[in-house]
Amino acid sequence: MSGNFLLDTNVVIRLLAHDEAVEERLASGLRISLSILVLGELCFGAYKSNRVQENLAKIEELAAHIDVINADIGTAREYGRIKNELHLKGRPIPANDIWLAASARQHNLSLASSDKHFTFVDGLHLESW
Repeated sequence: MSGNFLLDTNVVIRLLAHDEAVEERLASGLRISLSILVLGELCFGAYKSNRVQENLAKIEELAAHIDVINADIGTAREYGRIKNELHLKGRPIPANDIWLAASARQHNLSLASSDKHFTFVDGLHLESW
């Protein structure tokens, strides 16, 4: 599916590492967004690294040039729906990934991720990058 994308943490890490496949996808003019939760996960990774300030600077530079989506009451409702749907299916996924899926569904964005568990989320436009 082409169009507007919300990037998962695993895709952003590849972008920051100058992964050629990700850079080629983005060079085609796709509109991309980041969830504030993904930025949090990236910051956590930066603080665990040996190059904290360098990695934080990369994250801040990226965030300055990409639309960042914050969570709101609509996201919370969507989170609750998704978590309940997954509960009924017996298919739990990590809480941060439910928030990410909720943001993607709420804003009608395709989610770019390499995580297969997102396939359990109904109504989520997902592309494996």
